[in-house]
Amino acid sequence: MSNSRFEVIAEDRHSRARYGKLILTHGVVQTPVFMPVGTNGTVKSIEQGRLKELGAQIILTNTYHLYLRPGMEVIKHFGGIHNFMNWHLPILTDSGGFQVFSLGRLNKVTDEGVEFKSHIDGSRHFLTPEKAMEIQMILKSDIAMAFDECIDANSDYMTTAEATARTYKWAKRCKESHNLEDQLLFGIVQGGVYEDLRIRSTEGIVGLDFDGYGIGGLSVGEPKEVTYSILDTVVPLLPSDKPIYLMGVGTPDMIVEAVKRGIDMFDCVLPTRLARHAMAMTSEGNLRLRNARFRFDESPLDPNCNCYVCKNYSRAYIHHLFRCNEVLGMMLLTIHNIHFLLEFVKNIREKIKAGIEV
Repeated sequence: MSNSRFEVIAEDRHSRARYGKLILTHGVVQTPVFMPVGTNGTVKSIEQGRLKELGAQIILTNTYHLYLRPGMEVIKHFGGIHNFMNWHLPILTDSGGFQVFSLGRLNKVTDEGVEFKSHIDGSRHFLTPEKAMEIQMILKSDIAMAFDECIDANSDYMTTAEATARTYKWAKRCKESHNLEDQLLFGIVQGGVYEDLRIRSTEGIVGLDFDGYGIGGLSVGEPKEVTYSILDTVVPLLPSDKPIYLMGVGTPDMIVEAVKRGIDMFDCVLPTRLARHAMAMTSEGNLRLRNARFRFDESPLDPNCNCYVCKNYSRAYIHHLFRCNEVLGMMLLTIHNIHFLLEFVKNIREKIKAGIEV
């Protein structure tokens, strides 16, 4: 068990929303928090110094990708992922479970682990709960995630039940093999869209007493009402003194609804992915900057935004950059989109602290 801890500072009188502080080895994280995704040890199209300037408190990197490339020998040489990428604020590492199932060409899934082929070169690998813990302990992230079984969102009840049971078995093995004192370990609740399986998974994972809890297998195509219903079922069953992380969610509307239901942590590739496709996140909705209507537009991306990009560049200029396939277009939109989402969640924190309804 790490000496890090989570403290709830303020709670919303109108919902389960709460403002908290998560004390980690590399810094204190204020929650609710959005974590930009740096899958390969980099948040795409933005360097670490700028990311820090924008107010990112913690980022996510991925076990699967870093294990395959650059490999653990390189990470060991640098003494961990923080030194390797020169980011000395907190880092959470995803266990790699989702990537194994979405990117790796599967050969076999058993109670022992997953045999898969690398999406890079076709080489064979066998990932077990113990191996996932070993990799994350070498990475020395502030928060490690237990290895779970991810399945298709449309899986039937029996398939989902088997995967849920296996996730519990793997979580238990992760807990038993994890021994890095300064690294928190979060368990992951699964169960698909089935309420009874979600309850069973939650009770089982909570019984293993993790440092925090992720809710996985959501925001993968199911209706938003289903997502919210599952959160209404699961969150009250989780310990109130532990951080709760909704994995893979990053749209403003879903963040608000999830915070109201007691979620503390979020991650998503959305702001950087949108930026690469010429989409700006704004207080008035998303803007598609490739559209011809922006050719002469002198306005900033968002008149309510005070980021570097909105202070210095017009919609017309960014439209021009994308029409010319200039990489600066992606860089500027990445800065803006990450700033937008970080500020959006910061404003939620401020409301909770001030006693204003979220």
